[in-house]
Amino acid sequence: MEALAVEGWDEYKGHSPHRPWIDKVKIRHPETGLVGTRILDVGNPWLDAGIVPYSTLRYNSDKEYWNNWFPADWVSESFPGQFRNWFYSLLAQSTVLSDRAPFKSLFGYSTLIAEDGREMHKSWGNAIWFDDAADKMGADTMRWLYAGCKPEKNLRFGYGIGDETRRQFIIPLWNVYSFFVTYARIDGWKPGEARATSPNGGNAQLDKWIHERLDETTVEVRDALEVSDPERATLALESMLDDLSNWYVRRSRRRFWKSEADADKKAAYGALYDALVTFSKLLAPFVPFISEKIYQNLVRGFDSKAPESVHHCLYPNADAAKLDRDLLGKMRLAITVAGLGRAARSSVDMKIRQPLAIARVNVASEKAQRDLQELGGVIIEELNVKEFEVVTELSALVSYKLLPNSRTLGPKFGKAFPKVRKALSALDPTAAAASIQAGENLVVEVDGEKHEVDPGDVLLQTESKGSDAVASDGGVTVAVDIELTPALLQEGFARDLVRTINNMRKDAGFEISDQIDIRYEAAGDAGEAVTNFADYIKQETLALSLEPGKGNGNDFRQQLKVGENEVAVAIQKR
Repeated sequence: MEALAVEGWDEYKGHSPHRPWIDKVKIRHPETGLVGTRILDVGNPWLDAGIVPYSTLRYNSDKEYWNNWFPADWVSESFPGQFRNWFYSLLAQSTVLSDRAPFKSLFGYSTLIAEDGREMHKSWGNAIWFDDAADKMGADTMRWLYAGCKPEKNLRFGYGIGDETRRQFIIPLWNVYSFFVTYARIDGWKPGEARATSPNGGNAQLDKWIHERLDETTVEVRDALEVSDPERATLALESMLDDLSNWYVRRSRRRFWKSEADADKKAAYGALYDALVTFSKLLAPFVPFISEKIYQNLVRGFDSKAPESVHHCLYPNADAAKLDRDLLGKMRLAITVAGLGRAARSSVDMKIRQPLAIARVNVASEKAQRDLQELGGVIIEELNVKEFEVVTELSALVSYKLLPNSRTLGPKFGKAFPKVRKALSALDPTAAAASIQAGENLVVEVDGEKHEVDPGDVLLQTESKGSDAVASDGGVTVAVDIELTPALLQEGFARDLVRTINNMRKDAGFEISDQIDIRYEAAGDAGEAVTNFADYIKQETLALSLEPGKGNGNDFRQQLKVGENEVAVAIQKR
């Protein structure tokens, strides 16, 4: 172009061929001598992008080749910016040239904004560059944040949201992995060992359940990915991690802690190892770096013939028809009951370490009642209660109060509404509640005339009975008796002391497997509690001895407040 330019080249030189510089250039046609400028009317540059399936895939020269590549299986871009640009250009030109859709599926998503809800602008100081975010936040955290966003909603992006994502998913995942590796190294367990089945029926059921949950998650994630729904896939994976961390690992801790290398312990190692390996494969497309780290250590570190990378492995698969739905439903109910029991405790500020006398549960179906009876031992452990009971009548746990919905009843009954309200208050609340829960109308009598009241016109308020704390959700109600006896208080103190001593172990820099000696000074009820629960305290703190006294100069000492009690504790590594 420089050779043909007759005007404006000096001003254009060094710039890209865009306005305003290109407008200054005039060129002379080498044959006609006519002088011209750029064509002022140009098409949208996205038209050029839309013609790519035809301009680059031999549409005019090799139709067989073109048919092998067209249409595209999948295209993706920001929907707000491209529905009238690239997407439209693809559709319009494909329709004109071949009367075919240019792609089989399209994944459009909204845009990215700052975590303060505004657009990102360098001048506003809220723009974040990719390299900075990847260094500070981590690429896996960013990918998980992107994948978990509803595509139709703007994604708020920032370091605060990134930290929350890391705390909620990345760190719990690493903690489960770290827990397994720590104890496997202590015990010298290796994945090549033959798999064992726990002789403990409850633990064997727990191992089978985590396998079923992985299969269930595999089905859910594959189904979501088949329809390009990463948000649904991330929700399934988050639920799986929650069950793995907060149910399986938490309920299996003592199996890893105990010194005996028995079949139960080996079964726990095998089940958790298999779960972590499968989970790393499920996570690989979402968080490729942490999943690769887990895979390399757990698989390639022991099997050089395994695929070189988690990303070389076949993606996990499972048959939905073969899932043990009964076991999955049973354990899901137990998890729900445990969560409601903790919520009931929390509502009255009753910490979970404080043992309680009894928990009672009401569920509607007979099958659910049988399942809970079977899992009674699990519920007792989870809720830290001495007894567990399934009650068939909800009225045994709560009392009812009928509150008329004035917004709906007022217009229906007009001036008669006050009398209807009075008539409702005169009904037997338990019988009325049963009718409402069954979807039946209530019948009230006003001035000798009977009227039917729709269940939706009455608000059913429940209140706990006696010394119970109650929580309900989805047809499940849990009540825990919060009245504390001296014996329960002593046991609660012992549990608090265990937690405090284990924190001391960390402060002193002891290893997880280190055995210790404990000396303590505690008076009154606190001293009696230590004596009564000495075996429990020693077992939970890896203590070989627990004796009253001040200890010696080589120990690690702290003055502790456990509940309302002052206790002096000295610990020393054996």
